Amino acid sequence: MSCEHVERDLDTYLDNELDAATAMDVRGHLNECAACRRRVAEREALSRLVRAVPYYSAPDRLRARVLAQTTRARSARRLLTWAAAAVLIVSLGGGGMILWRSTGTHDDAIAVELVDNHVRSLMANHLFDVESTDRHTVKPWFLGKLDFSPPVADLASIGFPLVGGRLDYVGGRPVAALVYQRQRHTINVFVSPASNDALTQANVQSLRGFRIHHWVHDSMSFWAVSDLNEAELTEFCEALEAS
Repeated sequence: MSCEHVERDLDTYLDNELDAATAMDVRGHLNECAACRRRVAEREALSRLVRAVPYYSAPDRLRARVLAQTTRARSARRLLTWAAAAVLIVSLGGGGMILWRSTGTHDDAIAVELVDNHVRSLMANHLFDVESTDRHTVKPWFLGKLDFSPPVADLASIGFPLVGGRLDYVGGRPVAALVYQRQRHTINVFVSPASNDALTQANVQSLRGFRIHHWVHDSMSFWAVSDLNEAELTEFCEALEAS
């Protein structure tokens, strides 16, 4: 085995990922080559330095922003797929006419993002940044993380206890995500200041087996997302708005 071969396989060798025969050839070459032994020593020293560097977790705002950008990219791909499916070519006589109808609205994109956020929070084990049933613990947690103060209510008395909250993104904007429970069903409530666009209108949607209720109250916009049945989710939303 030559020095060039050892250089090529050196990282794999140090990670113990070479097959037994090749690893034996490398060790045999190292026994005879001082230059390659120095390369091994340098790589091992560098590895120790890297492992000694302190590890710092990404801040919540950065983590939420990266997740939001990933979600928006997926939503954009879905919208392009819907738009392509909406192209209809109708032949009239000897000529052709192309009819285009865009079915992907802004509300549709928001609904897709909300369901993606809801599912991701359950699958990625990132349901909470702050886990608590006390609204006086959950509400102050958002201070300094958002430029608004989300209203936080506890509905445990009617069977919808608050269980925590986290920072999330909807439509590229940071929002408060409040987490409620109904037996084994999770309800994510996304809260942000109300805008002047179509999203300020109350509406109910269903997507991929999840229900999305949206309403505006006291200049705040609320989206509740869950797999609860319609009657229970409506009861929850009405109680939350009344509170």
